[in-house]
This record gives sequence, structure tokens and C-alpha cells, in this order.
Amino acid sequence: MQKYRFFPDGEIRVFRAAPAQVFPESSCNELKITLTLPPAFLGVAPGMVQKKRKITEKLKDKYKLVILNNETFEEKASVTLNRISVLVAASVIVIVLILLTTALLIFTPLKEYIPGYTDLTLRKEITETAYMADSLEAVLIAQKAYIGNIQDIINGTAGDSSALNEMGEFQTPGTAGEVDLTVSSADSAFRSYIENQDRYSLEGSTIAREKTSISDHTFFTPVKGMVTQHFDARARHYGIDVACQKDEGIKAALDGMVIFSGFTTETGNVIAIQHANNIVSFYKHCSVIFKKVGNFVRSGEAIGVVGNTGEFSSGPHLHFEIWYNGNPVNPADFIRF
Repeated sequence: MQKYRFFPDGEIRVFRAAPAQVFPESSCNELKITLTLPPAFLGVAPGMVQKKRKITEKLKDKYKLVILNNETFEEKASVTLNRISVLVAASVIVIVLILLTTALLIFTPLKEYIPGYTDLTLRKEITETAYMADSLEAVLIAQKAYIGNIQDIINGTAGDSSALNEMGEFQTPGTAGEVDLTVSSADSAFRSYIENQDRYSLEGSTIAREKTSISDHTFFTPVKGMVTQHFDARARHYGIDVACQKDEGIKAALDGMVIFSGFTTETGNVIAIQHANNIVSFYKHCSVIFKKVGNFVRSGEAIGVVGNTGEFSSGPHLHFEIWYNGNPVNPADFIRF
């Protein structure tokens, strides 16, 4: 006698005896038939049998990866995975590969094989070499000027126009135009008087009197004019402003060597001269400068032209300073303007 039993999941079992007389399913003599029946046949609503699953639920589904022997189908290894673990593992592997590649490019010579990449050490050496070449060029120019000046002093031609022309034409910030810079007869007579005043002294005509202080020097007046602003160290005005006619020539106050000749935003064209006994004189707001660094100048020699250059200038004038042993002194104490 055969009996049929239907289950909610669509399974139909056929029994050869009555269900009450059957032993547990593991030992019963039964024929198991599984059929797929429509939900309406079972009296179940369609939405209760299959529902749409969310992506997060699908990511949690577990899968088993099994490795079998090809001949005996014996299970050698198995791993249970889900989609989330696979994504995490793949992301970790990609990040590790990126870090390893970056480390190899940074800390190994492999980066030198990247197209367009220059070795940092090579670039540093090139920069240092360029700086060194520039410094050596400046030192060489200064040494040439120094040696030329020494030769002029030895030959007794220091300060002569013929000796200065051998060094090339001077490049000045401006042009003098048609200004007459010739020394007047009065200046020439005064200069001759200063040079010859000790010629017939008892100390001898070949040995000059040693000058060890600033008061031992006789300064030449740079320009003639009216003093518009006096020396005031408290106000940080370390010189004297002398108003005079425009394009009037500026004379060197003492013999010395030009240590600066150039342009500044505040004081315009400036020339600085180093004299004996640590005396330095500055001539600012010039319209034209005739000398450059390394030139030797004589007292009373023309070195520039009065102008109105620089932000601190409000009219044609000369700002004249004297520094002694690193400290500014009042030029009016030594020069009559």
C-alpha cells in the first residue's frame, strides 16, 4: 500500500506502508521524490516563498572553497569565505603592493629609471657648483682689481685717468651729459697747498707725517652749498644734507679705495670710499657715479654728480657721511661746507 505526504516546501514523499507504522526516516523504506510546485498549488502567498534580498545580506553569504584530488576526489583543503572577506583581502593586498612599490622608488636607485627624474644628489651638486663658480668669478674680479691697483701704486700712476682707462670704460648708473666736471683753479691751488705744506718742514720732505687719528686728516669739501639738515645721531640721521645746484660735481673727501658703487631703493646711487685709519665716507643720492669698486681715488677727484635719486630724496642734494672706527661722526667738525 502506498501513501503520499505533501510538505510545505513542495516535497512529496511516497511510503510503502502507513505513516504511523514507519520507523524514523533514517531507517524507513521510503521513496523520496522532490517536486517543484507553484506557490498557488500549495496554498502559500507568492511573497512568502521568495523575497528580494539586500546587497548587505548577499555580502554575508558564505561560500566554501574546496581543493580536491583530481584522481580520488579526496578533499585536501577547504576555506569558508564570504564576499566581504574577499573584498577586504583584495583591498589589503592592493594597499600593501602600493606601499611596497612606493618604498622601492623612494629608498632604492630604481627611481633613477623613471623617465624625467633627476637624482637629488646630482641636482644638489649642480647647484653647489653653480654657486661656487659665481663666487670664484666674483673673487677673481676683485683680485684683478686689487692687483691692478697695487701695480698702479707701485708704478706711481694710481688715480691717473690713463691708468684707470686700462681697466676698461666705467659703467655708471647714469650719464653726466654736458656737465663740466673740470677742477677749478681755486681747487687746484688749494690741493697744491695741501700737498706741499710739509715739503719744507724740519721732519723732511720725503717722509710724510704719520696720521693716526681722524683729526690728523685734512678733508676736501665734497660740494659747496647750503646745509639743509645737520647731523643728528638720535634721529638716525648720520650725515649732512647739502643742497646745491643740480648736476654739480661731487669730489672725494680723502684719498682712498672705492668699496661700494651702486644703487639702493632708499638712497639712490651711492658710492663709498675706504680711507686710511679706518675712515669711510659715503656719498648718497647721486645722479651719476664715475667710479666702481676697486678704483683708487685722490682727494678732490670727481667721483659723481649731485642728483635726486632714491625714496629718501626730495630735491637735488648730497647726503654726506663720515664713519670712523665703525661709528658715525659729524662731518661739520672736519669740513666747512
